[in-house]
Amino acid sequence: MRRHVIIGRFGPGDRARVPKARDEVLSTLQLVAGKRIDHGIGRALGDLKALGLTPSEIGADMLVVAAHVHAADTRLSRATESQDAWTREIRLVIPVSDPVRWIAATPILTRALNFLTGDKWTVGFRKRPKGFATLVSVAAPQLIPAPFDGVSLFSGGLDSLIGAIDTLEAGGTPLLVSHAGEGLVSKSQEQCFDGLKAAYKTSSFNRLRVWMSFDSGLVENVASEETTRGRSFLFFSLGIAAGTAVGRDFVLKVPENGLIALNVPLDRLRLGALSTRTTHPFYIARWNELLRSLGIAGRVENPYWNKTKGEMVLACANPALLKTLAPLSLSCSSPSKGRWTKKPQGHCGYCLPCLIRRASLRRSDSTTYSLPDLSAGTLDTKQAEGQQVRSFQIAIERLANRPDLAKALIHKPGPLYDDPDRHDALADVYRRGLQEVGRLLQGVRTAPS
Repeated sequence: MRRHVIIGRFGPGDRARVPKARDEVLSTLQLVAGKRIDHGIGRALGDLKALGLTPSEIGADMLVVAAHVHAADTRLSRATESQDAWTREIRLVIPVSDPVRWIAATPILTRALNFLTGDKWTVGFRKRPKGFATLVSVAAPQLIPAPFDGVSLFSGGLDSLIGAIDTLEAGGTPLLVSHAGEGLVSKSQEQCFDGLKAAYKTSSFNRLRVWMSFDSGLVENVASEETTRGRSFLFFSLGIAAGTAVGRDFVLKVPENGLIALNVPLDRLRLGALSTRTTHPFYIARWNELLRSLGIAGRVENPYWNKTKGEMVLACANPALLKTLAPLSLSCSSPSKGRWTKKPQGHCGYCLPCLIRRASLRRSDSTTYSLPDLSAGTLDTKQAEGQQVRSFQIAIERLANRPDLAKALIHKPGPLYDDPDRHDALADVYRRGLQEVGRLLQGVRTAPS
């Protein structure tokens, strides 16, 4: 195991001395390329300006902080840089507009990151160097102000598509925020957005797409990491940065069904990368605590925390449009994995998100899956095609035998003390979510080869 420190620098003239411990491996995250703020930050600020939006400097800081977290999370291999093949020790030193405000919020930030990624984070802040005290240029005054009344994450998945449809049907004018990932994800975002634009021609809603990437050699002689447990910190940061430009009081909607948001481990083997916490209630609560500490007048909400994915589909405010656009959405956890097995890329049909998607769309699912029929033969539990299905079968049978276990199991992924009045509803959505998948898996056979 090696401890790492990543120090952010604004250009070659940023030579402020930052001490490091003897056992720390130092890497520099250069935030400036030529005359432009790099890693998608400058482009995002420019795109917001083009939309008539001016984020706050704290909002710009959110993008800078997200860049450091995302760089560390994706460029430090867990296999080689941790003692237990999972937990890394990472220190960040981040230049921001107001170090005093950020330092006060540091305990909340590190608690959120430790919970989200399973690593040990230490975060320090320093003042941005001269010449970079201001990153945001004010958008030109407009006779008609920007129309957006809120922000919503728009991943290209089915839940975010439903979230956008429901908001638009309710008369909202959201700014949809996406991280432009690999090709299939970007394509799905593009197609879903175009479909929404065609359906709601009179609405002024729009979107912000942010590209954030880092060279594979950012940390010398260290391989990249594929698990990307910290990706939701990037997504939330993009949404908050945009929200600071929308108005004094805004809501960042994070559309996610309650079963996935809780993500209770299906069996004892579902550890590490197999049990993510990207929209867990505890994590969202820490974000709202962080926003209050930073003085940002916004909040993060998951409007579907008490609904299964199937219930979201059935209650969608425009079911005809959803039926048309759903096949364009992308739910698969690894849509490109077919590339290595010479199978079609897209929905595998057997990963956890694909199974929950299939269960939610059983009545009208026109999605193409690389495993089209779960019941065609016995699925091998020693192979990926059977492992997830068997995990679900174990969890479904356990809860069917003891429904009361739900009230205890929902606490396994993380604390739920922020809103104790929701415990019964959370246990209930967990039960209903597993029952939904159980109906999909009736008659499906699994066994080891």
